[in-house]
Amino acid sequence: MKQSIRILLTAASLSAAVAAQAEVAVIVNAGAAATPSQSDVANIFLGKNKSLKGVDQKDWNPTKEKFYTSVTKKNEAQLKSYWSGLVFTGKGQPLPSVAGDAEAVAKVAAEADAIGYVDKAAVTDQVKVLFTLP
Repeated sequence: MKQSIRILLTAASLSAAVAAQAEVAVIVNAGAAATPSQSDVANIFLGKNKSLKGVDQKDWNPTKEKFYTSVTKKNEAQLKSYWSGLVFTGKGQPLPSVAGDAEAVAKVAAEADAIGYVDKAAVTDQVKVLFTLP
């Protein structure tokens, strides 16, 4: 019994380590001509730049955490506070969100002016990768 628990704990630790090491790809529609910089992407996902429609992920997951901490320099609490302030003052609304990587790829592929982020493993030929976050 104890050995089974150790094996399960080891497997869970390895899975968490692999998830933490996954790369995040910032994606746009395959036909998109725009190639925003990383600072432009930060401004899109903070509602400051409306040149492209940001596609956010609904739940705070490792992909979303890596994207926001790397690109916008905001963690979950800071992001919630940021959007609460904008909503309260009437200056903005959070971006539309999807359930996960597959939905983000589908939405970006379907909309010419959409931009999103996914685990690099979820990228298909329907979208173009702007850059990846290690």
